[in-house]
Amino acid sequence: MLFDRIVRPSLYRLAYHDPELVHERTVTMLSRFGPGLGPAARWYRTDDPVTVLGLRFANRVGLAAGMDKNGRALAAWPALGFGFVEVGTVTRHAQPGNPKPRLFSLPASDAVLNRMGFNNDGANALAERLAAQGKPPVPLGISIGKSKVTPLEEAVEDYRWSQRALHPYADYFAINVSSPNTPGLRALQDKAALAELLGELRATGTELGGGTPLLVKVAPDLTDDALAELLEVCLEHGVAGIIATNTTLARTGVDPAEATLATETGGLSGRPLTARSLEVVRFVHDHTGGRLPIIGVGGILGPDDARRMLDAGASLVQLYTGFALHGPGLVRRVSRGIAGRPC
Repeated sequence: MLFDRIVRPSLYRLAYHDPELVHERTVTMLSRFGPGLGPAARWYRTDDPVTVLGLRFANRVGLAAGMDKNGRALAAWPALGFGFVEVGTVTRHAQPGNPKPRLFSLPASDAVLNRMGFNNDGANALAERLAAQGKPPVPLGISIGKSKVTPLEEAVEDYRWSQRALHPYADYFAINVSSPNTPGLRALQDKAALAELLGELRATGTELGGGTPLLVKVAPDLTDDALAELLEVCLEHGVAGIIATNTTLARTGVDPAEATLATETGGLSGRPLTARSLEVVRFVHDHTGGRLPIIGVGGILGPDDARRMLDAGASLVQLYTGFALHGPGLVRRVSRGIAGRPC
């Protein structure tokens, strides 16, 4: 309540109500003061360890990709209660992303709309930062995607470049083929394209010594038939798990007061995505018979949302929009709620 009533309004006033500036200032602050946040962990952290993907997670609640694209604040996230961290999406080539404005807050809808376009410093820069600063004390996932300048027919090598550069540091790789903000990217979810990509990434992983799980992040906008086909490809190529879901192009659930803002292009996340993400998690679990571990993400704004994700078949959950809108107290509430402890 303190965050919603005082902290968030103050952050927005100081940033001239620019959500991207709020985001940038927050990550910058956490990058500077993260090493000193250790005492905060006594309040925010929930010790509820679980082993998934052959990795031991401090608890089931992770930070989704997009919040800390370049891995600048890795010391801060575990102190704020996250049991694992996913950075990125990172691409082979550094790129500025799409023109601004490209990030919009929809507080009445408990949602965020973005068309960031994989703005990041590039895979090599992230590798250099991780080499210099080290990994966080919790599992680190790295989301990799296609550079905008790379033609679709050369996408495989683009992903392999990032995989090779970041292999020493990733506890798992999230293969992002589902962002709506890079032209043509979602075509990589098609059967033939995905089969080629996963086959090459598996082979590259083997060349590098193997052992790093590959997870595929899927769009919530796929039909059941398309999703079933994607899952068969994932099973055939030994994918370790699924991340469900990315942002949506749908606008169902947006508050009428924000209908005009929702006409902006980009992917929508937050409360409007809750029901669909849950449906996709349940479909993935049922269709694969539980053979693919699932990280559930999309519209988790409280412990009940997270519990429903787990009941539907997810092994882990991630926060992004809920954390951005409601602060680190949400991490504590969700992780303790999952663990059956008082918040």
